[in-house]
Amino acid sequence: MNSKKNTAYVIAGIIVLLVIYAFISFNGLVRKDEKVKQQWNEVQSAYQRRTDLIPNLVNVVKGQAEFEQGTLVQISEARAAAVNTVSSNLTPETFNQQTAAQNKLASATNRLVVTIEKYPQLKGAEAFAGLQVQLEGTERRIKFARKDFNTSIADYNSSVKSFPTKIFAAVFGFPPKEGFQADSGADQSVEIKF
Repeated sequence: MNSKKNTAYVIAGIIVLLVIYAFISFNGLVRKDEKVKQQWNEVQSAYQRRTDLIPNLVNVVKGQAEFEQGTLVQISEARAAAVNTVSSNLTPETFNQQTAAQNKLASATNRLVVTIEKYPQLKGAEAFAGLQVQLEGTERRIKFARKDFNTSIADYNSSVKSFPTKIFAAVFGFPPKEGFQADSGADQSVEIKF
């Protein structure tokens, strides 16, 4: 009788420990998932800063009557596409769409900057110089926001994929997430260069 009672206590103790571990695992996964979302918001904030600066840059450049209109149209279209892909819902599809749109915007802005090299009077303008400094700072912010996002993804994924938390992650619906990856053949993401 005493043996059955001890066995019941051991089983009850194991169940209590499993329940406590489940709560701890769940709360840890929630914290890490929220950190990923916070870092994604930082990336979006840096992207928003870029898209806010682009119209100012375009307006400064428009002052030059002979400036290539095709370049301005391309950057305006790329900016509109980037603004339209903004989503707070972090799914692989929205992540990839927004990343592609932002890379296209950075490429269009790079073409604009290269074209500006042909216009020394514009390159030396005070308004353009100020925007150039702001865009360089924004590109650094994007780079660090992406790095921090990838760090939070790695921390989250290490928990989701580690045993025994992996079991609770599957039960509670915490799948692994993807971070920024270089396109095949690219050493780094597209960034605006002056």
